[in-house]
Amino acid sequence: MKTLITSVLILLFIISCNSAIKTTSTNKDSLPENAVRIANDSLEYEIIIIDIGFETYLHSIAKPDNFYSQQYYETKNTFYVTEWNIRAQNPLKYNSSIYENVIDYNFNTNYGLDVNYKLYNYFKFVEYKYKQRF
Repeated sequence: MKTLITSVLILLFIISCNSAIKTTSTNKDSLPENAVRIANDSLEYEIIIIDIGFETYLHSIAKPDNFYSQQYYETKNTFYVTEWNIRAQNPLKYNSSIYENVIDYNFNTNYGLDVNYKLYNYFKFVEYKYKQRF
């Protein structure tokens, strides 16, 4: 029993260290290979997506950023973020390796076209790669 508790504590420590490393890396030049940075520097907002294939998807399958309006992307992201967060908060029901983190997306903030475009396409990528339906 003592070794089980020790193992769990070590695992929690490793996980917390891993989380800190992932969330504190904000230097644009120190991104891992194939990582995509979604950011609006003037709002100090950033998402780093480290999902193999997303960058390729963004450049080859996704429609161009001006295909839809910013308002279209914002409307879709409102739906996707809400559904994503529900799934991230229910790891017993949904795959926690896909829905690892809650997305802090303020529906009243203007993140700009680029952020909304990339976020929208990440949701489309998840549907495509992991066969998820939102």
